[in-house]
Amino acid sequence: MGRTLLRFLTCIVLAATSLPAVAIADPVETTVEAPGPKGALKGLMLSPGTADAPVVLIVPGSGPVNRDGSSLHGLSAATYKLLAEGLAARDIASVRIDKRGMFSSAAAIPNANDVTIADYAADIHTWVAAIRQQTGAKCVWVLGHSEGGLVAMAAAKDNPPDICGLLLVAAPGRKFGELIKDQLRSNPANAPILDEALHDIDELEAGRRVDVSNARPEMQGIFAPAVQGFLIDLFSYDPPKLLAAYKGPVLILQGERDIQVGIDDARRLKAADEAAKLVLLPDVNHVLKEVDTDERMANLRTYVNAKLPLAPGVVDALADFVTAAKSP
Repeated sequence: MGRTLLRFLTCIVLAATSLPAVAIADPVETTVEAPGPKGALKGLMLSPGTADAPVVLIVPGSGPVNRDGSSLHGLSAATYKLLAEGLAARDIASVRIDKRGMFSSAAAIPNANDVTIADYAADIHTWVAAIRQQTGAKCVWVLGHSEGGLVAMAAAKDNPPDICGLLLVAAPGRKFGELIKDQLRSNPANAPILDEALHDIDELEAGRRVDVSNARPEMQGIFAPAVQGFLIDLFSYDPPKLLAAYKGPVLILQGERDIQVGIDDARRLKAADEAAKLVLLPDVNHVLKEVDTDERMANLRTYVNAKLPLAPGVVDALADFVTAAKSP
């Protein structure tokens, strides 16, 4: 049967049966708030035009990254905004947030650097409670990207019933000190500072601050005195140990072109939770864009291009897991 004839017959059947048209509402974006230590935590909720949609809380990665997935240091991939839009197209609501002390959540604390992973984990619990109150959801899925994956694991380690499950995207599978050392080693441009940087990481891992007042500008940026307290705390966490304590549904999503977090990280997390689902996506990098080459600069160019869509398979893997899993 030809396509033209098939379309014609379909129109006749619909007309003959007088089926009413079904209006599909567009996704609606609204500002949402949760109580912070000194002022409000703020974010954006993107709700699909369907009732009783599952809700995903998107927890951002390291540094001054905003709720859309862009930062003050040149990152403009809009990864979280694209995730939210992709999930909404699959009838899943999402809340993407600004971290305490940053951007729209600037009023939450006076100093954005005066924070710990435990503080960020506490904010997840606050957000989950606020989202449940606003939507009526029994529980909320927590999607943690990069460092946000560590925060998600820390928040879920005691198995709170209001967390549906974890979506760990490009999440670390080892202590952050070890991860950052490998990141530094992988870039030949770091050769002039490598030995000094590795030494300073060792010191911070041991809980000791380092003096960078006379160091190269690159070192002063990485190990600025203002962030050393946070780094000492960050380096103390063991992601597989945290994940092993959690008993709910877990998806581990990892791109094979990621130059920041590797496939081995994902496999270490999988080893810590044999029940977790591991999805490895070829030609997907750290900001979840498609890259078909090992050339480093081609990979990094996707970090500054918000117009690039997310790589094929990313949203489907997340949405399929959420819709298939049974909420507690």
